[in-house]
Amino acid sequence: MSTDVQHLLLGAAAVVLLVVLITKFKIHPFLALTVSALGLGLAAGIAPGATVEHFQDGFGDALASSGPTIGLGTLLGGILLGSGGADRIATVFIGARPVKWIPTAITAAALLIGMPHLFDVSFVMLVPLVYAVAKRTGSHLLYVGLPMAAGLYVSHGLLPPHPSPTLAVSAYDANTGLTIMYGLIIGIPLAIITGPLLTKFASRWFGPAPDLDRGPVPQPDPAPDNQRRPVSFALALITVLLPPALMLVGTLGTSNTAKGTLPYAFFEACDSSVLSLLAAVVFAFFALGVRSGFGLPQLQKMAGKGLGPVGAIVLILGAGGGLKAMLTATGIDKIISDYAVDWSVPPLLLAWLVAALLRICLGSATVATAAATGIVAPLLTAYPGVSPELMVLATASGAVMLSHVNDSGFWLFKEYFQLSVSQTFRTWTLMLSLQSLLSLGGVLLLSTFVGG
Repeated sequence: MSTDVQHLLLGAAAVVLLVVLITKFKIHPFLALTVSALGLGLAAGIAPGATVEHFQDGFGDALASSGPTIGLGTLLGGILLGSGGADRIATVFIGARPVKWIPTAITAAALLIGMPHLFDVSFVMLVPLVYAVAKRTGSHLLYVGLPMAAGLYVSHGLLPPHPSPTLAVSAYDANTGLTIMYGLIIGIPLAIITGPLLTKFASRWFGPAPDLDRGPVPQPDPAPDNQRRPVSFALALITVLLPPALMLVGTLGTSNTAKGTLPYAFFEACDSSVLSLLAAVVFAFFALGVRSGFGLPQLQKMAGKGLGPVGAIVLILGAGGGLKAMLTATGIDKIISDYAVDWSVPPLLLAWLVAALLRICLGSATVATAAATGIVAPLLTAYPGVSPELMVLATASGAVMLSHVNDSGFWLFKEYFQLSVSQTFRTWTLMLSLQSLLSLGGVLLLSTFVGG
């Protein structure tokens, strides 16, 4: 057996070990990724000290760009939630609109609210609004809840600074602004189809209406005594849209100005995800916090509450980078790249397939993306004409495929909306599977116009 084949088999064994550790032995994904990466290096004959060094280098490289982006995005989300800005956006979008427009309105609100912060946090924050709207309009809970989840997951699955797309941006060395622009081109029609349109179609499968007076509905935090005025809708909306707007302006500006000039330096700063998010955080601090009467201790508490859930995700992203570094250290990435030129599977489709398979096996979109990018990233050297931004979207869209019982989001949706497992499959799983497939279609369609 040749050395190349041995290394390919070792790489496959590392992925299988990762799947088994998470699914069968219920090991935390961070530990499972770490064990798989280190085991691959040792099995390939790399010295223990060098194996650990490769893993540490990969860990640091993965977080060097994605860590600050995710941290600032989560910080921004914490201020938006804690100040009442997100609730203000949702309330204005819902308003007193006719019942038939509720799914469209809440999908749009969720798409915006979901941009800067994690899915679980946004979901739990919006659940009381879903119950209130359903009770006020006499609607089935899923008539409001399903399009809300669809809007949130489009942002979560396709748009930085969410963990999966942010990690893929780093792995493929893609442009964040272009990724957001292409993600919105795909995501807005996707939200319409999987939100209001799917809700209308799938309403026949909703089943018995849950009791709106029951259920694990979180109560919103009371407004602090020193909050003198409500949050401005316009300022809350600007806060959400400022980072993607700055990055899109930066991307367009740098492509139309000469390097070394003052305008180019300005646009280059706007194109930085870290600087754009930092500008939005500073804006939110004053526009949503200080303006509404919040004190510094309260703003610090909001920020800390927002950053709390991100710790485990950052460790998973770092360990995923360590696995990718080990694939490089063992030469597996070069072997994949050398053989890729003879494969008949287009790299965009392959990225989606690998991420989808890992997602189905592992249940976590973040872990699936972390592992998939390590396997697929070498393909970019064999296909220089492929857009790295579309590779990001192909991988991220594959990582939301067929959510089922091994996904925490599946149970979150089931429990909060008082559903049976079969109802959850007919709504949540159907919605995410459709999002994944339609995202792939959108990526392949865009690839006919966009090159690397």
